[in-house]
Amino acid sequence: MTVKNFLISKVFFKQVVIALVIMVIIIFGILQWLSYTTNHGQEIPVPNLTKMNVEKAGEVLEDLDLDYMILDTVDYRPNFPPYSIVQQDPLPNVTVKENRKIYIKVNSKGYATVAIPDLVQKTYRASLPILKSLGLEEGKKTYVPYLAKDIVLEMKQNGKILKKGDKVLKASKIDLVLGDGKVGYEETETTTGQTENAGESTDE
Repeated sequence: MTVKNFLISKVFFKQVVIALVIMVIIIFGILQWLSYTTNHGQEIPVPNLTKMNVEKAGEVLEDLDLDYMILDTVDYRPNFPPYSIVQQDPLPNVTVKENRKIYIKVNSKGYATVAIPDLVQKTYRASLPILKSLGLEEGKKTYVPYLAKDIVLEMKQNGKILKKGDKVLKASKIDLVLGDGKVGYEETETTTGQTENAGESTDE
């Protein structure tokens, strides 16, 4: 049989059809395998874990075939329960594949302690950024007679005088005793008055 006769024979067409069927089956099998291994179409919305404790969050994620990893413990936030989740990645309602890890950050048990800085003889304006950088807050301001105005003379908490290095909780309010800047003015005024009185006595 010549090549030409073979190409137009029933045997050739039968083999082509068989080859095409085999190719379709192979391609279909590959697509099914890829779909299975990549979990195609199996997208899971991430639940909102905010304010859950880690144990409860673990149960919720396990039911959804998801996992979690604790990244860090953040400074205490009073609007969240102790040891509850304050941040998560991915965010709630983002769709992910099963077995995806959700990264979480957990609230501390309570405020950490910080050491009081030395603010005495610093200006009020310079002291505020130092307090804020340590997580402390400004409390009451009290003025007392002193030569320089707005100079910190004492630091207090609940009436107790604080010294450099004393420990207080973050977010504590620190009261400041400041100079009023009137001592020099009053002394000058008194001296002037005495001089004028002395002058009047001499004239008499």
